[in-house]
Amino acid sequence: MKGRVALVTGGGRGIGREAALLLAAAGARVMTVARTATELAAVGLEYVAADLGTPAGCALAVAETERRLGPVEVLVVNHGIGSAHERLVWEQDPEVWRETMRINLDGPFELARLTVGGMCKRGFGRVVFTSSTAGERAERSGSAYSASKHGLIGLARAIAQDAGPFGVTSNAVLPGWVRTAMAERSAKTEAERRGVSIEQVWRERAAIYPQNRVLEPREVAAVIAFLCSEAASGVNGEAVTVALGGIW
Repeated sequence: MKGRVALVTGGGRGIGREAALLLAAAGARVMTVARTATELAAVGLEYVAADLGTPAGCALAVAETERRLGPVEVLVVNHGIGSAHERLVWEQDPEVWRETMRINLDGPFELARLTVGGMCKRGFGRVVFTSSTAGERAERSGSAYSASKHGLIGLARAIAQDAGPFGVTSNAVLPGWVRTAMAERSAKTEAERRGVSIEQVWRERAAIYPQNRVLEPREVAAVIAFLCSEAASGVNGEAVTVALGGIW
């Protein structure tokens, strides 16, 4: 990874932050992107604040990376919106669907569209999308989130077919429950709906897994960092579940 230019979205906290730090530790030159500049600044790497749910925000992120660091060789698409605010499909607000697709699927497509062609021309590239176990097993009251995360896997596999002949790999990582800010919001919503404590919700989530715990962000980030490495050249078009042996 030494000297490779990496663009990491959702890089201000959670999985994205840990992935950015691991890539930097491996020698990559990393640009982190998210909407909150203060969180990005605290990571200690190059950053740009942008709304990655818009084509303009995606273009800004790529342009600033290229201007400051050089052409993007590694793209980690980790940003996203969760499902805490969703409802049963027949009660779902269409605007929730549109917003989720804009952030979780349209933005990743734009970022790939803007970077993968250059990777192919240069003969090297790594693309990793953070999907979810919900990308293979839909959750209740999560039609938009589940559909978008299923879509990310399809996008990753389509890019693998398009770019694979040029030395570029594209994969998706499917984390189970990780105690991130986004997952905390869903736990709070569930706790309020059921009249239980947030800690009770997390205990129940941990009980899903053989190790009786949820994931740490760095455990997912380590898999992302591997998929970005030279050592992962043979892994392409895969959906890699990181869920402690549980189905979620």
